[in-house]
Amino acid sequence: MASSPFLSKTPISFSSSISTSLPWRPSPFSSSSSTAFRSNPRRRTLTVQSKIREIFMPALSSTMTEGKIVSWVKSEGDVLSKGESVVVVESDKADMDVETFYDGILAAIVVGEGETAPVGAAIGLLAETEEEVAEAREKAKSSSSASAASSSPAEAAVTPTPPPATATPAPAIAQPAPSATATYTPKKGVATPFAKKLAKQHKVDIASVVGTGPFGRITPADVEAAAGIVMPTKPVAAEPTSVAAAPPKPSAAPPPLLPGSTVVPFTTMQAAVSKNMVESLSVPTFRVGYPINSDAIDALYEKVKPKGVTMTALLAKAVAMALAQHPVVNASCKDGKSFLYNSSINIAVAVAINGGLMTPVLQDADKLDLYLLSQKWKELVEKARSKQLQPHEYSTGTFTLSNLGMFGVDKFDAILPPGQGAIMAVGASQPTVVADADGFFSVKSKMLVNVTADHRIVYGADLAAFLKTFAKIVENPESLTL
Repeated sequence: MASSPFLSKTPISFSSSISTSLPWRPSPFSSSSSTAFRSNPRRRTLTVQSKIREIFMPALSSTMTEGKIVSWVKSEGDVLSKGESVVVVESDKADMDVETFYDGILAAIVVGEGETAPVGAAIGLLAETEEEVAEAREKAKSSSSASAASSSPAEAAVTPTPPPATATPAPAIAQPAPSATATYTPKKGVATPFAKKLAKQHKVDIASVVGTGPFGRITPADVEAAAGIVMPTKPVAAEPTSVAAAPPKPSAAPPPLLPGSTVVPFTTMQAAVSKNMVESLSVPTFRVGYPINSDAIDALYEKVKPKGVTMTALLAKAVAMALAQHPVVNASCKDGKSFLYNSSINIAVAVAINGGLMTPVLQDADKLDLYLLSQKWKELVEKARSKQLQPHEYSTGTFTLSNLGMFGVDKFDAILPPGQGAIMAVGASQPTVVADADGFFSVKSKMLVNVTADHRIVYGADLAAFLKTFAKIVENPESLTL
């Protein structure tokens, strides 16, 4: 079980000085200028640090922006050993146990079960000794109160330092008055990953931003304030003026619920799927359909099915072999300015699970034999349905395969996942009357595959050539078992 480094040191120091008078011995090479040193004994100071460490919400995937606490494996006051599971976190794709990298005592739980927190936010505190537990709990309480205060509309940001000369100077923002009660701030400001991304985007020196999050953590809102980005706020009660202002347009009220209806909020996984689907709308795509004779691959499937081979594994292997001959269909475009030829052929396969959708990835599918590929696929499906997939097992796909033919669907279009060049939708095999070159009629099984592709990198001719190669492999599938 992999886990991410998520504990950040926030040392609280106490020091004791040890004065050691060392005799000064003249050197035969010393000069008269060094005589001033004789009267001052050398002093050495030793500093002992006791540490209260923050347990952060880890980033369990490249698309994860926040996580939900499923359960705390440990309770406040429990003694932890390095490598023990502390908390179960629900990411946008899976539930994962998060381990501790330090020995200590779970002093305080900041984010409770069922609650969410952004990536990088403190969710708990770890103390080294019993004496630090009470202090850590006080820090947690002050952090909670500080977070509540920072969410008020009167919150102000610090004055940012001027950005580089290439950027437009941001307007100065008034610094808030110091609080009457002393609050804890770490030695060095720690920013969430999204805050660092915004700082780089807006050319803001992250070191100059003072965070308003828990324990002084720099949040995206802090960076936006430092960059001079004014977020829209709700209007306060308007004072009467001599000039009549146009009345604000009333916001459209949501339609009333039908009797007996229930509003169900998205789960973390459903929210991630929704975000990805909306993001895919910004990509210019096109679709190409191709009918394929499936008699041969159906016959092969009946032969290898007793050995544990699934139709999904057969199709994934055929897709991987075709992609090896058409690498542009396996490419991806992420910035709109260039595209990447991926060095590996990783086939992501859509799997429906309770309450969501997962795409486990068959890595290097072109290099694995059919039987090993089938075994790997079964393991991935089991992990997906138990929400135990590791990030590299669902976030490294270069091409996606969606097969609804097993449900009797003969034709459908798939939505292109962000960051990939193409996705294939496979329908069911259907008996079809066809005519041969001599004009004789016969019944053949045909399946229709539709491919949705990113038109910025894949063109019609590229996709047609790829589908022609894929059809040859499916209609003559002997090479799949080699």
